[in-house]
Amino acid sequence: MSEQTTDKRVREASRRHFLQAGAALAGGSAVAGLGGSGALAESGNNLPPNVPEWMKAPGAPMGSQPYGAPSTYEKGVIKNISKTLPQYISASGRTPLQDLDGIITPNGLFYERHHGGVPTIDPAEHRLMLHGMVDRPLVFTMDDIRRFPSQSRIHFLECSGNPVYTKPYGKTASDLVGLLSCAEWTGVPLKTVLNEAGLQAGAKWIVAEGADAAALTRSIPIEKCLDDAMLVYSQNGERLRPQQGYPLRLLVPGFEGNMNVKWLRRLKVVAEPVYSREETSKYTDPMPDGTAREFTFYMEAKSIITRPSGGQKLTAKGFQEITGIAWSGHGKIKRVEVSVDDGESWQDATLQEPVLTRALTRFRLPWHWDGTPAVIQSRAIDETGYVQPTLAELVAVRGVNSFYHNNAIWPWRIDANGEVSNAQA
Repeated sequence: MSEQTTDKRVREASRRHFLQAGAALAGGSAVAGLGGSGALAESGNNLPPNVPEWMKAPGAPMGSQPYGAPSTYEKGVIKNISKTLPQYISASGRTPLQDLDGIITPNGLFYERHHGGVPTIDPAEHRLMLHGMVDRPLVFTMDDIRRFPSQSRIHFLECSGNPVYTKPYGKTASDLVGLLSCAEWTGVPLKTVLNEAGLQAGAKWIVAEGADAAALTRSIPIEKCLDDAMLVYSQNGERLRPQQGYPLRLLVPGFEGNMNVKWLRRLKVVAEPVYSREETSKYTDPMPDGTAREFTFYMEAKSIITRPSGGQKLTAKGFQEITGIAWSGHGKIKRVEVSVDDGESWQDATLQEPVLTRALTRFRLPWHWDGTPAVIQSRAIDETGYVQPTLAELVAVRGVNSFYHNNAIWPWRIDANGEVSNAQA
């Protein structure tokens, strides 16, 4: 017997065992229902063996939605926006991570963080100015930008204040780390445009400015600009949404979110950082000794279990898939370890391909829940060898004065009744 035939029979035997176990967990109700007990038919007119209502007449005509929208049964899957903010001009809205699968965030659910509201920009009147320490100062139209050779790459974006260090901590995955999303971005390598202008000797930084009411401004090291930074005009195959910087934004993969300047209007090449508001009074990290970390660009390795997670409930004992996401601004995720016994022991989860640089990585672990209370958690290890710390380990070094760069492990508590809550709360 060939090795291939043997492997096939082993997989089929495993599949039969899993299906048989699933039927047993359900108490045989599915089999009994189909066998004529009528239990399923009695619970709803659209359930087997009845013919459901949606099979009895034609559905909606083609073209009834010129721009597709989710099913009405998914209307609860929306951005997580607090209803108690003092104002909504400088504010944020979170991605419902616990409701999503895979690694790509739909454009309509991508997290938002604005400092001066969302401008309405006519792309025909928008310009990008490139000046400063360059041989040829240039002004580009959007048509000019789109004429350059393009690239499409998948990267995450994360706000550096995701979450803060102090209580109250969030109840759901979205509450905790929902200022995080991942997309396929299309645009022009920034290096290509800089080469067009010609960098002068001594050029060390680029100051990027947005066209919003806040004129958000950040200083970016020239090394990053010449590495993987992009001028982006499309997201997940369509033009950027206004909330994501339409018609043009900067993308600096792996760096904290607000360095990816939206509504990009100006790039000035300089010898020193500009020390703008967003890199002095904001987006610096106060330390316990009274000093402050500045220019903490990179988002460190991080992970979170999204299912089961806070606000959800396990409805049956037995097989449960633990799944979540991991990411690192320093490159690829190498491993994700999961604990189901409050950190007493750890086991490797399976990483779903593709595992990409500075992108979300989906992980999965099969688990048998015996119905007793449990605490589950995950920790990420990136390709540099860095291991995601616990909150206690992180606070011991950085204190609780900062709003930024909290990449701690977040455990979930599962009660005997199956309800899941934040174990840190």
